[in-house]
Amino acid sequence: MSDLEGRIALVTGSTTGLGRSMAVKLAERGADVIINYSRSVVEAEEAADLCRAAGSQVEVVKANVADPMGCQTLAEAAGRRGRLDILANNAGITRHARDHSDLNVLTKDDFMETYEVNVVGPYLMLQATKALLVAAHETTGRASAVLNTSSIAGIKGIGSSVAYAATKGALNTMTVSLARALAPAIRVNAICPGFIGTRWFRCLSKVLSADFMRRL
Repeated sequence: MSDLEGRIALVTGSTTGLGRSMAVKLAERGADVIINYSRSVVEAEEAADLCRAAGSQVEVVKANVADPMGCQTLAEAAGRRGRLDILANNAGITRHARDHSDLNVLTKDDFMETYEVNVVGPYLMLQATKALLVAAHETTGRASAVLNTSSIAGIKGIGSSVAYAATKGALNTMTVSLARALAPAIRVNAICPGFIGTRWFRCLSKVLSADFMRRL
């Protein structure tokens, strides 16, 4: 499939897991991809190589989406290409507190840091890239696409912590608000997956298994 040929896509948090899979699939469908990482340049380059193998022109950018300057850095990378057709707000974090009844586990800082990345980050990314997304619409006549990675946790109130579920619920509401506000030039949607067999989930499973064994 090459239905996205000529389009520019930016995927935040795209070094591993779901973000890497998104980036590679976009590349396989013909898009040029901007890979974003905040820590591991090695994993970022691995993701970039997979995209290049699919024929994509790739740029790797280090940036923290919770920082306005980081979002501006990513926007500048897209700006060098003149427009942005696809923004995937995938970067996210959590603080593990599986027992939601234990209200002493999470601190204010835990909540704020999780909220800054999972909710404020996508807003800042849209703030930084809105002009480029509108430019793509004006150039091609197609609505640009924004995809927010949410979670079933934001609907069911389940998951790794109360803070995580709360941020994903907030992200869902923000998605609806922005979809109304930015149409028709920009389409804004969210996906709410359940558990996916990523490295993060495998690590979590080991933690839960160890905790279970300690309780025996």
